[in-house]
Amino acid sequence: MPDFLTEMASKSRARALSARSGMPERELRARILDLPDPLPLQTGPEGFDLITEVKRRSPSIGPLDGAGVVERARAYTEAGAAAISVLTEPDAFGGSLEDLQAISRAASELPDAIPAMRKDFLTDPYQLLEARAAGAGGALLILRIVSDEELEQMLAVAGETGLFLLLEAFDADDIERAGVAAARATSEGTDALVGVNCRNLETLQVEFDRLEQLSGHLPAGSRRVAESGLETAEDAARLAAGGYDLALVGTALMRLEDPRPAISRMLAAGRAARQLAGVGRYDRTAGGDLSPTAGAR
Repeated sequence: MPDFLTEMASKSRARALSARSGMPERELRARILDLPDPLPLQTGPEGFDLITEVKRRSPSIGPLDGAGVVERARAYTEAGAAAISVLTEPDAFGGSLEDLQAISRAASELPDAIPAMRKDFLTDPYQLLEARAAGAGGALLILRIVSDEELEQMLAVAGETGLFLLLEAFDADDIERAGVAAARATSEGTDALVGVNCRNLETLQVEFDRLEQLSGHLPAGSRRVAESGLETAEDAARLAAGGYDLALVGTALMRLEDPRPAISRMLAAGRAARQLAGVGRYDRTAGGDLSPTAGAR
């Protein structure tokens, strides 16, 4: 495992251990019982949607606009995002569970309510309970840093709490593992997506072409997510035509004072490209089959 992931996973395990000592799992579960059901990740009939991200800092770029994360989340929601990814890792990304809670609340209170998704280097099922207690509807799992036993436990907690999962892969082997896990989760009623992160773990640089190179390995029975590298509407069109159902976009939006026009352009370009390419879209109501792309909303 590359040094960056090793370091992040080690810190995550330490944080989970500390959190468990501060609040026993039974107390955390009791808090969850008082919450409304989590919002599901809903995607439209056009075949392409965005998970938009809020983060206060990037390891490769430095500080981002973190002062108005709740206002930015509201803007994402108003622009038509399907979900909001919230970085909760504190050291490299400046995130927190408090950010997740505030954004979850804000996004759920708008007329077109959407779920928040915890994004972190999660290694312990307790951290999924933390996400749900903070109001999240989903969580991202980096498969490279969890064992088969840990993954099984996390799938079980997601099923218990109603969280959707984005299973993140970096190469073909990861994708194969993610596909097996997603199929199992789906059969047990958990919404599980498979994502490809095109960041090179050795250099931390984005290699956008890897998204296209690996798209053929993605399982047809799960919604497919492109992660990292999306900058423009042209990028969105390229990904949608290549068969991705969603894209996760963060830094490109965090750099903008008003991200709404960029989101609108990305969605329009991706959906138009999907329709022109005639690529099938994921249809959960059909048991994960791919059906022809429908018209616009």
